[in-house]
Amino acid sequence: MILAIDTSLGTAVAVVEDDGVVLATESSENPLGHAEAIGDLLQRALAAAALSRESSSESLTSVAAGMGPGPFTGLRVGIAAARAFALGRGIPVVPVPSHDAIALEVLLDGMLGETDTPRFAVVTDARRREFAYTVYDGIDDDGLPIRATESMLIPRVDLDERLAELGAQRRDATAVPAAMVALVASRALASGRTLTGTEPLYLRSPDITLPHAPKRVGT
Repeated sequence: MILAIDTSLGTAVAVVEDDGVVLATESSENPLGHAEAIGDLLQRALAAAALSRESSSESLTSVAAGMGPGPFTGLRVGIAAARAFALGRGIPVVPVPSHDAIALEVLLDGMLGETDTPRFAVVTDARRREFAYTVYDGIDDDGLPIRATESMLIPRVDLDERLAELGAQRRDATAVPAAMVALVASRALASGRTLTGTEPLYLRSPDITLPHAPKRVGT
C-alpha cells in the first residue's frame, strides 16, 4: 500500500493499493498554503483508508513523492512531508516526476476510451508568464509513460510554436492526481526502475538566497 503526496500545483494526498485500487484521495487546488493544508489532508486520507497511526506503519509499504516540476516554496512542502512520514515509519520514499502522473492519467483515459493517444505535452502554469512542459510518446511495457523530452520551462508566447515543432498536442493541467503518483510509483517499483533522482525538479531557483560574504565598510 502506497501513500502519495504531491504539492507541485495544489496539494494532493492519496492512499492506493499496489494494484491500483484507490482507498482514499484528498486534495486542495489552492496553489498556495501547502503547509497549512498538508497535515489535514494526510489525516483525512489515512482515516478514509481505515488506517490508524498505530497500524499505518504495518500497512503502508512506501511513500510516493511528487518531485515536480514545481515552484520552490510549494514543492518542498510535499517532499519534506513525504520524507518525514517515511522516516518515522521506516519505509522508503519513491520519487515520481509529477508530470508522469498527469501523463499516466491521460494515457489511461485514452485506453478506457479504446482510442490511441497521439504524442502530447503535459503543460502546467509556472507563473511569471512561463509554462512547464514535458512531451510524452505513449506507454511502455511496464505501464509507464514514455518521456520524449524532459521537463522544460518556456515563455507562454513560445509554447504553442514549440509544441508544433515537436508534433505534440497540448494537454493543460491544473492539478496533479495523487492516485496517479502512487500508481506510477507502484509500477516503477514492480519493474525495478528509478524514474527520477532525489532532488526536487524546481522550476527556477528560489527568490531568496543566502547572502554573500559581508562587504567591507570603509571609514
